[in-house]
Amino acid sequence: MKKIKLPHLIISKLKGLMAFGFALSILSTLNSCSSSNTDTGAGAPTLETIVTLSDAQFKNANLQTSKIEQRSISSVLKVNGRIDVPPQNIISISAPMGGYLKYTKLMPGMHLNKGEVIAVMEDQQYIQLQQDYLNAKTQLDFMTNEYQRQKELNQSKASSDKVFQQTEADYNTTKVNVKSLAERLKLIGVNPDKLDENTLSKSINIYSPIDGYVSKVNINIGKYAQPSEELFELINPTDIHLALTVFEKDLNKLFIGQKVFAYTNNQPDNKHECEIILIGKNLSKDRSTEVHSHFEEYDKNLLPGMYMNAEIEIKSQNVYALPDEAVVRYENKLYVFTKEGNNQFAIQEVKTGDSENGYTEIISGEQLANKDIVVAGAYNLLMMMKNKAED
Repeated sequence: MKKIKLPHLIISKLKGLMAFGFALSILSTLNSCSSSNTDTGAGAPTLETIVTLSDAQFKNANLQTSKIEQRSISSVLKVNGRIDVPPQNIISISAPMGGYLKYTKLMPGMHLNKGEVIAVMEDQQYIQLQQDYLNAKTQLDFMTNEYQRQKELNQSKASSDKVFQQTEADYNTTKVNVKSLAERLKLIGVNPDKLDENTLSKSINIYSPIDGYVSKVNINIGKYAQPSEELFELINPTDIHLALTVFEKDLNKLFIGQKVFAYTNNQPDNKHECEIILIGKNLSKDRSTEVHSHFEEYDKNLLPGMYMNAEIEIKSQNVYALPDEAVVRYENKLYVFTKEGNNQFAIQEVKTGDSENGYTEIISGEQLANKDIVVAGAYNLLMMMKNKAED
């Protein structure tokens, strides 16, 4: 057979037609597959909006219906904060005249009783101060007698006024000196009334001024402490409180005396009752302020600086509410069932608010005001609907 040679233009058109036909064939195949998948693929089951029960199913479901009602429900504001101590309850202990630490047994966290010896300081200046006081006291006894003698002589004109006035001035100066030294002795814990030549000591005791615990120990035995140096820091827990961070938008919900329930991350079920005592007036850059609340009962396990979560009860308000059992969850949505006819029930999505005492707030609940709502057995209806959708 003789081969026929086709012109170049005809060959190009033939190739184009063949390519177009091949593309149509592929597209048709894809459409067919897509249609097949749509027809036979199993999507997520969807619930019917109405479920109809037989008399037997209705009896076994143990359903109860009721109208939605208005109830007083408190909302809860969740915040966080940390345990704090007011400045007047943080006590720094120092040695007013300085000295060497001779003895202490304090350790951070240790509990102390008021009047307990917490340290013994030692220094030669303590001896000098006691000596000066005893000498001044002896001098005062002499000056008292001399003053009385000169006073009598002056009254009888046996001595000049100048001599009496000088004696009186020396007497008054000595009294001031004795009083001043006595106060300095009290400052270092020495009772001047019990001091004599037999009780002179180079050591003084430092006593705890409070019932509390030790938060810091800044010195060791044998070290010299300057008068301005802090030896120990003590905490008086009687006014320990919780400083909460509250944002500007929630401040109008708070008031003095409001109840707060605080808990730690480690013990969320152990809630500590508090009461708001102070609401801050200044806002920070993030539009928040501190709200201080006082613990009703102090727990020694709560330490300054510890972080806590808290729930603040907001004022109660009347809202539409249903029993908790009436609200069911499916696919991360919340629903209730309404009675539509004889053994017929419709599922309806709802939005909920706060819950309290077994009741849950239904937002826009007025839309259900005239409906009979399933308040017991709603979960059984949900299971029936779900099983029907999966069949």
